[in-house]
Amino acid sequence: MSDIDDSSAPLIEHLAELRTRLIRAVAAFLVGMIVCFTVGEQILEFLLRPIEATMRALGDPNPQMIYTAPQEYFFTLIRVSVVGGLMISFPVIAHQLWRFVAPGLYKNEKNAFLPFLIASPLLFALGAAFAHFVVVPLAMQFFLGFADVKQVIAGAIPTDVPEGIVITDPAGPAVREGISITFAGKVNESLDITLKMIVAFGLCFQLPVLLTLMGKAGLVSAEGLGGVRKYAVVGILLLAALVTPPDVITQVILFVVVYGLYEISIWLVRMVERKREKQMRAEGLLDEDESL
Repeated sequence: MSDIDDSSAPLIEHLAELRTRLIRAVAAFLVGMIVCFTVGEQILEFLLRPIEATMRALGDPNPQMIYTAPQEYFFTLIRVSVVGGLMISFPVIAHQLWRFVAPGLYKNEKNAFLPFLIASPLLFALGAAFAHFVVVPLAMQFFLGFADVKQVIAGAIPTDVPEGIVITDPAGPAVREGISITFAGKVNESLDITLKMIVAFGLCFQLPVLLTLMGKAGLVSAEGLGGVRKYAVVGILLLAALVTPPDVITQVILFVVVYGLYEISIWLVRMVERKREKQMRAEGLLDEDESL
């Protein structure tokens, strides 16, 4: 009976520790979400800036977007706040995760795991920035290039509209001859494109972290990754077709970037293998003429 009590005590302590870490992580997320909500309009304008620049380049001097339900704009700001809250609270969440798992790791495991915990958010931010400043403008140029986004009545163009996208209720139809097909984008649907691109590229940029961790665990090897390179090319092409718009330029950019990350991953895994081989030789576990 005493053995059961002794074994249950560490479990209860671990559960209490996990609860404390989760509470702190959730609290950090909620604080970050509230902070982002207070500046939600500015964040939304920043996220929609690529489509604004495209509309201006196509001849619309005062880009506008609409929302068609009373609650739509509010929930759009909530979505922006959730994503922003996750991003700014990630250091705290990662720190709580590290504090929970670190006591159960050996020193060499801590030294191996910590760099990846730091590299992962940096690579995600790099991928998100690449998507926002490079890929999304190309996608918007591709889609909006098919239609005329310019105002059709010169007298209907307001002169006192500030810079940036003005989100407003849909205006009534203008009286003119013929049918004019113009772009009247919904703010939530346009935001979807930007957020999906940011998340997709952010996750794609995690490839070196994932494969290097698998290499450290012995699940993959540099030779094995090089041997399946042709299958990786096919997989990356399929990925580019799925997560990007039907624009050849955007798909080629994603393919080149992800394939480059794949080659970098092979190089990183090879470095891990050489370091492990050198360590095993120093410990006498591997002869000089042997290799992994």
